[in-house]
Amino acid sequence: MIISHKYKFIFIKTKKTAGTSIEVYLSQFCGEDDVVTPIWPHVEPHRARNYQGLWNPLPEIIESRGRDLKTTLKMTWRHLWRRHRYVRHLPATIIRARTSREVWETYFKFCVERNPWDKTLSHYAMINDRKDGGLTLDEYFDRRWFCINYPKYTDSRGSILVDRVLKYESLMQELSQVFGQLGIPFEGSLGVRAKSEHRTDRRPYQEVFTSRQREIIDKAFAPEIAMHGYVF
Repeated sequence: MIISHKYKFIFIKTKKTAGTSIEVYLSQFCGEDDVVTPIWPHVEPHRARNYQGLWNPLPEIIESRGRDLKTTLKMTWRHLWRRHRYVRHLPATIIRARTSREVWETYFKFCVERNPWDKTLSHYAMINDRKDGGLTLDEYFDRRWFCINYPKYTDSRGSILVDRVLKYESLMQELSQVFGQLGIPFEGSLGVRAKSEHRTDRRPYQEVFTSRQREIIDKAFAPEIAMHGYVF
C-alpha cells in the first residue's frame, strides 16, 4: 500500500490485481515523506519507506467488532510488536484508523478489483507454483484459499470506503485516468509485470472450471459479483 503526501492519494493493495506492479511503478514518483510498504520478493526499482512507527490501536479494534475481532487483535498486536504501522495488504478500515482524519478524508483513495473467476484461476496458479506443481485444482477448491478482496475496501456494513475501484480488465485505461487526475506521469504502461510468471495455462477460465467449481466461486464471491456486476 502507499500513502502519498506528494500526490495526495492512498493506494490500497488487493490480491491478484497487479497491485505489486502498481506499487513498483508508483514508488518511483513518491516523495521522501510518503509511505511505501515493502513487497516480497523485492522488485526493482521499488523502495519501501516510512511504514514503521507506533499508533493507537483502539480505533481499529473497535471498528473490527462488526467482523472478526479475534483476527484483528492478532494482526494488530503482531504489527505493534514489529512496529509495522503499515503493511502491504492492509484493509481500508485499518488504514483509516492508523491515519490522520485529514489525510483520510482529503486524499484520493483507490484500489483494483478483478473478475472473480479469472482471479481465482490466477491465484491457484501462483499457489500451485509455490508448491512445485503438486496442488490439483480440486485440492485448491477444497481448501477454499480464495482471494476475496471486498473486505479490503469496504466497512463492516459492506459500504465502499474508497473513491474508486478500478477494474483489472481495463486497468491501463483506468490508471491513465486516475494518474492524470493526480498529476502522476504515465505513458500507458507500468513497465513491469510482477508475479505474473506463475500461470502457464492460458485457456479462458470458462474452459477450465467445472460446473461445481463455478458454483463454489459464485457463492464465495457473491458480494463482489453483485457489487461490480461481474458475469461468468
